[in-house]
Amino acid sequence: MNPVKVTLKNGIMTATLADIENRNALGMALLSGLNEALETAEADPEVRALVITNEGSTFCAGANLKERSGAVSSDPTPQKTIHFEEILEKIQSTPLPVIGRIAGHVVGGGNGLAASLDIAIAQEDVKFGFTEVRLGVIPAIISVVCLPKMRPGEAMEAFLRGNRFPATKAAEFGLISRAVPAEDLDRAIEEVLEDLRKGGPHALGQAKRLVYEVPAMEQKEAFKYTAKLSASLFAGDEAKEGMAAFLGKRKAAWAKEDEA
Repeated sequence: MNPVKVTLKNGIMTATLADIENRNALGMALLSGLNEALETAEADPEVRALVITNEGSTFCAGANLKERSGAVSSDPTPQKTIHFEEILEKIQSTPLPVIGRIAGHVVGGGNGLAASLDIAIAQEDVKFGFTEVRLGVIPAIISVVCLPKMRPGEAMEAFLRGNRFPATKAAEFGLISRAVPAEDLDRAIEEVLEDLRKGGPHALGQAKRLVYEVPAMEQKEAFKYTAKLSASLFAGDEAKEGMAAFLGKRKAAWAKEDEA
């Protein structure tokens, strides 16, 4: 069985982590499935956003310890080995918005998957935890995407203690966008997707780049980069259509109505 189920509806692709037996641990097959979903979504011009969610009580349990320990081999074996850091990088580098619908617990490396997402909303009743030190390892790779979102003191305590904390605390840390009651999760996700459908596809990708790239630039470099980018966008066809739609009090061509 494929550990990642992919569906497409109303321009939204959903990748559901479905390896319930292994609590959606980051095994080779699951990483391969996520990679395939990301590549398929980015290659399809009809896809406006990718949602990553889960089946079962765990969103992602981090590293697949059975595979790491050599206790079992990956089955089925992907044709190409995909490393977790490649997935994290692809999520943040793809121009598509990648949204997290977190309906299960988040452990170890799962925190990195959650933190890498552009917008992530979790159920209030799920728990997060950087439990690596309790296994004698550290949250090394995921620190690259987690630390930019967390204050140093919060990261230090979470990394060193290895304890579990509620989704509301994960939101306070900045790991996710917010936590909502379980019954409100789907509505909260749909509100985000509804807004994304109203944005110009190219503009969404460029806005995403700003968040990830500008903070790492020197101020002078950042102003030069953003001024050039702004000018190119204002001169583009997408902006012309967007401004014409605004002045004409109509919807832009890309703002499709939801299908029943």
